[in-house]
Amino acid sequence: MSSATPTRRDTRHHPAHVVVKDHRWAILAVIGIAQLAVVLDATIVNIALPAAQRDLGFADDQRQWIVTAYSLAFGSLLLLGGRLGDLFGRKNTFIVGLVGFAGTSVVGGLAENFGQLVAARAGQGVFGALLAPSALALLTTTFTDPKERAKAFGVFGAIAGSGAATGVLLGGVLTEYTTWRWCLYVNVVFAVLGVVGALVFMPRPVRGHRPRLDLLGTATITVGLVGIVYGFSNAERHGWSDVTTIVSLVAGVVLVALFVLVESRVSHPLLPLRIVRDRDRGGALIAIGLVGVAMFGIFLFLTYYLNQTLRFSSLETGLSFLPMPFSIMTAATQITPRLLPRVGPKVLLRTGGIVAAAGILLFLRTAADSTWAGTVLPALVVTGLGMGLIVSSAMNTATAGVAREDAGAASASVNTFQQIGGSIGTALLSTVFASAVEHHGGNPADAVLHGYHVAFTGGAIAVFLVAVVSGSLVNRHAVRQERLAGITSIPAPSAAH
Repeated sequence: MSSATPTRRDTRHHPAHVVVKDHRWAILAVIGIAQLAVVLDATIVNIALPAAQRDLGFADDQRQWIVTAYSLAFGSLLLLGGRLGDLFGRKNTFIVGLVGFAGTSVVGGLAENFGQLVAARAGQGVFGALLAPSALALLTTTFTDPKERAKAFGVFGAIAGSGAATGVLLGGVLTEYTTWRWCLYVNVVFAVLGVVGALVFMPRPVRGHRPRLDLLGTATITVGLVGIVYGFSNAERHGWSDVTTIVSLVAGVVLVALFVLVESRVSHPLLPLRIVRDRDRGGALIAIGLVGVAMFGIFLFLTYYLNQTLRFSSLETGLSFLPMPFSIMTAATQITPRLLPRVGPKVLLRTGGIVAAAGILLFLRTAADSTWAGTVLPALVVTGLGMGLIVSSAMNTATAGVAREDAGAASASVNTFQQIGGSIGTALLSTVFASAVEHHGGNPADAVLHGYHVAFTGGAIAVFLVAVVSGSLVNRHAVRQERLAGITSIPAPSAAH
């Protein structure tokens, strides 16, 4: 490492390094608050949708756009958001993302008609795409010591993995005792805490050489991801044989392929291909995508089961999910930080995949007269333990050994795989559910329950593939340690935007 690059030991002329080291856990808290706002939004609004529909008077076939508007903007702009953080400073994009996310949330809460609410949700997606990769990149560049990094990513993984369940709970509470609009207004609280924390604890961005933005790559991947996300969303409503579904998916895949070609030829790519070509990182990203497939599907169909089959209220449904985030937090913050530095991600991904698959298969015990404590609770706990192992170790691995200038792009890749996985899971498992119900026969209640079981089986297969595919791709711990030791370490935290 050249003398121009400060190291952890060389702090005499870089006092900001000491400040960052003193405040690194406070920075983690700030990043966690921001991440919580983003992941909560994936489910908290779903709980508020029926009340919003009654209040604003939009039709059933329009309701999906409240979700789709957000996912289209968020999923398609993540890579751009990550690169903007690399170019303009992650602290800057972090704060802008938080402020914009809160502002568009307020606009959504004040909406007087369907169009205003959809526009606000799209705005949330835009600023969320700026915020999410900046948060993960800041975490990546703040924690470089392996043991501290394992602890920090355990906390971050717990938030990322349990946020959806927490959103169901918070959405149920707010809808039950206030109004659906507070499911959007609550983001202001997160934003205020996050912005104040960022201004107080995060160092100022270091100004350096700023490469040009890859405009062609940005255009191809943004439109390509829009096509893929919209295609899966449309498949959920109109089926896989629908012309719009086919055209959207084919166009999206073609543009993503073109993006890969562009990135291999430009001097300043939006996503340097070395990031995803790395075997360990590729295996971790696949794990994150597969967990997204399973998790989004589980929350969707388990919510239906609790609400429609067991007749739980919105608040009761939210409370019913509570053991799962606790289980995820336990695995991510207590088990993974202790084991990851010792055994490496390969063992944890395999173990987590098998445990999560076993937990999801426990949902096959659900029946029309099942009790929550006897049937749902054990499945939630076991599934949460497995997912906690996967998410925290995969996120750590996906961003380990990344050069400072690539941290935003690598972090955006994590968010993109998670979002695309969620879109695929929701559409694919919804289609599987609908087909299973249609072809089951018998009384409608039994057919619906059969559909839930088929969807749960699909989710179990997805996380089992984490053990098989990702567990095979990621190198053994000794090999990874040797490789990482040969990679120039990420500069000290204050040098990272």
